[in-house]
Amino acid sequence: MGRINPREMIQLKKAMYNTKPIYDQLIHHTLADIKKLADQINLCDVLLDKIEKELKEDVPIISNQGNLIKDGIDDELDELRKIAYSGKDYLVQIQKREVARTGFTSLKIAYNKVFGYYLEGSNDYKDKVPAEWIRKQTLVNAERYITEELKVYEEKILNAEDKLVVIEQRIYQNLVAIAADYVPQVQNNARVLAKIDCLSAFAIIAKANGYEKPDVNESKIIDIKEGRHPVIEKQLSVDESYVPNDVFLDNENQQIMIITGPNMAGKSALLRQTALIVLMAQMGSFVPAKSAAIGIVDKVFTRVGAADNLSKGESTFMVEMIETASILNNLSDRSLILMDEIGRGTSTYDGVSIAWSIVEFLHNHPDFKAKTLFATHYHELNQLADDFVRIKNFNVSVKEVGDKIIFMRKLKEGGSEHSFGIHVAQLAGMPNQIVIRANEIMHFLEKDKNKNDTGKKLQEVPKANYQMSLFESDPRFQEVMKLMEVLDINTISPVEALLKLNEIKGMLEKKS
Repeated sequence: MGRINPREMIQLKKAMYNTKPIYDQLIHHTLADIKKLADQINLCDVLLDKIEKELKEDVPIISNQGNLIKDGIDDELDELRKIAYSGKDYLVQIQKREVARTGFTSLKIAYNKVFGYYLEGSNDYKDKVPAEWIRKQTLVNAERYITEELKVYEEKILNAEDKLVVIEQRIYQNLVAIAADYVPQVQNNARVLAKIDCLSAFAIIAKANGYEKPDVNESKIIDIKEGRHPVIEKQLSVDESYVPNDVFLDNENQQIMIITGPNMAGKSALLRQTALIVLMAQMGSFVPAKSAAIGIVDKVFTRVGAADNLSKGESTFMVEMIETASILNNLSDRSLILMDEIGRGTSTYDGVSIAWSIVEFLHNHPDFKAKTLFATHYHELNQLADDFVRIKNFNVSVKEVGDKIIFMRKLKEGGSEHSFGIHVAQLAGMPNQIVIRANEIMHFLEKDKNKNDTGKKLQEVPKANYQMSLFESDPRFQEVMKLMEVLDINTISPVEALLKLNEIKGMLEKKS
């Protein structure tokens, strides 16, 4: 468009200047593909030399402010600069020359708005005034004169800056016109350099993080061995290593993986890392895995996380259903679908029913067998694997040690029957009385899993026993309360705690 400001022109020069060492490195490379990239670069030597020769390094952002063009480019420009920027020196030279010629020692040069630049000297020397001086004003003790040289110089100095801008604009616009002829070369250089930049970034990251080259093919199989999440693995502490996992999906035998397991076990990370590995492979990057064979995927659909849009009257569950509907209405045979906790925003029965129906729909779709990772807490969905040949159950394993759990973060075949939600609540710092009460309710509800009348079972849940008034009249309780009030559990050691517990036990036995 012929529109580029001077600073942008300087940046263009810097870009072309720094392109040359990149070209020099790549053109001598042993790999033909890399030499081919270098061969596509146009160094634009003529344009680079012209900008370097004509344009100053420190230029204003607007071209009509002047001070753009270097000295020595245009004779008239150089003369005007001397006049505009060295005017006082020139006037001093005139003054010294006329003093020497006339002996007029009190002579000086001054300026006013009435008649511009003038010579002024005392009346004592008026008989020595040269004939070409023209008297303009008589004062009490002095005379003022003008000369043709001063009038010519005055004209030059007053108009020099305006002329400077015009000449610099003309030279700069000529430079812009020449640069415009190089637009295709500059744009092509930008594309090639962007490709080199991207590929070098891929190479640096792959080498630093131990990525492997994926096999991207025309099949409909995703086979990832020991895949990792590229972001999470970089955020782990130095003494912790990322637990890799295998993922296999195809359209014939294992189209849908239903993944169960407790909160914080790593289900969501597994879903995300699968999508990231597929994306990285198809954009030409090595991937965080021991190996990966990726059949081309045309769409990656995700329904993860919770969100709502209250301003539009949409609840979290409504947003979840809108996004899920969009996925189910836009499937293809090469789609990859990631669904995390579908149906959790509504009641248990509704949630299980919706999730169940979605999995059935994906499996039985008449046209497309979209590969799906389906993470859920609804263990009832594990039954689907018994009825549908392309649905397989997996779980992210944990290890129970007494009343605690250790997250193994390893994906293994088979469903999980526990969510360990109460354990996670305890890890999060939930008050102990809440954790204990939740555990009591859970064990009661799990006594008879075959009992279908959940509503009746909930009515039978033992009531929370908060009526401490039954014991407040007991003197033993009063003594225990006094002891507990003065006890600081934050500073007491484990041994002291055991001794206090033994003391309380003794108090109760003594009174009974």
